[in-house]
Amino acid sequence: MSYETILVEKDGPLTTITLNRPDRLNAMPPQMADEIGAAFYDLGDSRAVLITGAGKGFCSGADLAARGEGSALQNKGGSHRALQNHYNPAINQVLRADVPVVCAVNGPAAGVGCSLALAGDFVLAGKSAYFLQAFVNIGLVPDGGSTWLLSRAIGRARATRMMMLGEKIGAEQAEDWGLIYKAVDDDALLAEAKALAQKLANGPTVAYATMKRNIATALDGDLTQVLLAEAEGQRTAGASKDATEGGMAFLQKRKPEFKGE
Repeated sequence: MSYETILVEKDGPLTTITLNRPDRLNAMPPQMADEIGAAFYDLGDSRAVLITGAGKGFCSGADLAARGEGSALQNKGGSHRALQNHYNPAINQVLRADVPVVCAVNGPAAGVGCSLALAGDFVLAGKSAYFLQAFVNIGLVPDGGSTWLLSRAIGRARATRMMMLGEKIGAEQAEDWGLIYKAVDDDALLAEAKALAQKLANGPTVAYATMKRNIATALDGDLTQVLLAEAEGQRTAGASKDATEGGMAFLQKRKPEFKGE
């Protein structure tokens, strides 16, 4: 598939998705949301995904005007339709991906851009980057899963602070809060994020997928549900070729060579 608003590069088991509207700080029109969803649908045998932004920003938020739908202030119905038909499905695709997702935040991550970043399993941010929910400044509410993601990541008090005060949260503060995995020097961001993504792409893919499902269950379920999910997940992972390889490597005192099977 060809893309107009993103770049998709496959390097062995790793797929890199670059948001590619640098002149708009990668503001996300509905088309970009659709293309992100399509790229995830078309991962094929990829075993990890790296998401970043071209230029000086990760994603400065939604851009409804790019498709002639007007701003959220001008066209509330258009905003609702765009969320339901474009943005929400894209965020859900990222969240529900069976493979690890690494996000390299190289500048502003605002609105739905913040949601996209936090949908990753590992979020690295350059020290000049920041996370922002500024909806309150125009009398609107966070969307794109932001309420769900923020509340679970940093708790009620800090999520409320971000959403109701509309403050920018810098990368180092975000790391301190537990909102992201790591803040790194800007010039080291992409290399470090790619190294992590490559490591995950060469890891036990079946086990990773099971861990992701179990974490989701733990966030929303009770202990009994989690115990059942873990037991079922252990059976699934234990039947994989990677688990057999891991056991053999342990006995032979060598590094395992996982194939994602």
